Amino acid sequence: MLTYSQTENQFLTHPILEEKGIELAIKRLDLVHPEVSGNKFFKLKHNLEKAKTAGKTKIMTFGGAFSNHIYATAKAAQAENLEAIGIIRGERTEPLNYTLRSAEEAGMQLEFIDRSSYRNKTELGFLAGLSEKFGDFFLIPEGGTNEQAIKGTQEILRHKDSDFTHITTSIGTGGTFSGLFSTLDNHQKLLGFSALKGEFIHREIAELIEKYQLTSKGSYEIITPYHFGGYAKWKPELVELIRWFWEVFKIPLDPVYTGKMMFGLFDLINKNHFPKGSKILAIHSGGLQGNIGFEEMTGIGLPSV
Repeated sequence: MLTYSQTENQFLTHPILEEKGIELAIKRLDLVHPEVSGNKFFKLKHNLEKAKTAGKTKIMTFGGAFSNHIYATAKAAQAENLEAIGIIRGERTEPLNYTLRSAEEAGMQLEFIDRSSYRNKTELGFLAGLSEKFGDFFLIPEGGTNEQAIKGTQEILRHKDSDFTHITTSIGTGGTFSGLFSTLDNHQKLLGFSALKGEFIHREIAELIEKYQLTSKGSYEIITPYHFGGYAKWKPELVELIRWFWEVFKIPLDPVYTGKMMFGLFDLINKNHFPKGSKILAIHSGGLQGNIGFEEMTGIGLPSV
């Protein structure tokens, strides 16, 4: 089974936090594993365990060209001596970007398919065709969110985290948010900062909670205005925030998830969204390998370690 290093919550000090009477700490999941970092570790941990228990030697998953999930799955499979196949949305373009190059170097077999076919990734007929081509495999969905992933993300919060009044996290496919929600104490509220454009995320989270029959002692709120144009979209002010955060706190962020969460979180703190005396724990969900690909694509360097 994948093993990880337990990390201490890192408390931040800044004049704005003192002025507003807020305590803020970061749960550094980006440090739990050298290759499979952040929430991806917890989402993959029990999936790989189940695959091995079922006698599977091969796993398959889906993702885009810059997918943190593809990268993490390739590295996790390599660590667990499993074959891995990544079904990648779009055409193969040489040279491969850092994410795909790293996945391939870790032993993942990349299969590129057109965007129209990719939309059928959950259809039984499409999956049957993949079985004919690649043989028997254990399937992990795009983004990794399934029952085993939620089981893993339910392990993120620990007993000592019950001191916090608010937990914050980024939202992509919703697996991490759902797992965190189900482990809240009755005095805690979970805030999810959506990295995707649109209000549909409210429905998707509600459907996940219902599908997996999750209950919670706490409450939640989904924050949608800080998507910066949509998934993997960015604006100069987001880059400025990421660089400021590194300069002040020496904590790297990424422009897809954690940067947007922190931009939104500090904006809400400034706007007195949180009562004085609030104790906030922000989940650092990793994904820092994406900063290398971001620089390759844009020429803009961001801290990644």
